[in-house]
Amino acid sequence: MSGARPALRRVWALLYRHIALYRGSWPRLLELTYWPTLQLCIWGFTASFFAARLGNPGAVAAGALLGGVLLWEIALRTQMGVAMGFLEEIWSRNLGHVFVSPLRPWELLAALVGVAFMRVAIGITPALLLAWFLYAFNLFALGPVLVLFAVNLMVMGWWVSLGVVSLILRHGAGAEALAWTVLFGITPFAAVFYPVAVLPHALQPVALALPAAHVFEGMRAALSTGVVAWGHLGWAAGLNLAWLAAAGALFAAQFRAARVRGALISIGE
Repeated sequence: MSGARPALRRVWALLYRHIALYRGSWPRLLELTYWPTLQLCIWGFTASFFAARLGNPGAVAAGALLGGVLLWEIALRTQMGVAMGFLEEIWSRNLGHVFVSPLRPWELLAALVGVAFMRVAIGITPALLLAWFLYAFNLFALGPVLVLFAVNLMVMGWWVSLGVVSLILRHGAGAEALAWTVLFGITPFAAVFYPVAVLPHALQPVALALPAAHVFEGMRAALSTGVVAWGHLGWAAGLNLAWLAAAGALFAAQFRAARVRGALISIGE
């Protein structure tokens, strides 16, 4: 227990550094809410058009679109929260200083996960309220299973960000753009707005290897029939564990290599 307290203090110290950054900068806070709100407005008006033209089938499709937008933002904000938190340390030339201290790599990751959770809460809450106010859509109507959907998408955001951070450690500043592009590139295969069945047959195995595809298949089943697709949730959880283990191993290897090369001090220069 005594060994855990210093570790928690170190995690909190790094987390508090990022809290102070956001607390003292309203443009940073505005950026957190801007993209989720913009995405919701675009897809919300599209969903309203379908509902008005197609009646009840359109209303079901509208609910699936809005649910997909809001849940996918959880994955996006989580991934970008971890990756951008790591980049903040690089941009401020602080990464080398951080690891001169007793901070361990897993403690850095724990703090960045906390940063990501904070970014998700700040970014998604206005979008949830706007969905209810403008489109009378309540994501919480999914019930307790919503927590399982959200947790699986957050875990997916973690392992994608671990892969991105590993590439930044390996390739330096040239890989920074991946922090805000990788998960957008995965979107066509994540079945966010349509079922996996509409993809070409050659691409369906790619989609089914992603936890997000199973989450969104489960979400559409819950919205349309009210039945929880436990099979899809089980696949999402299992795939997340496998991908998280692989991404964690990649991060550990790249971190060791960066430490040997001295890249923790020179990265970003």
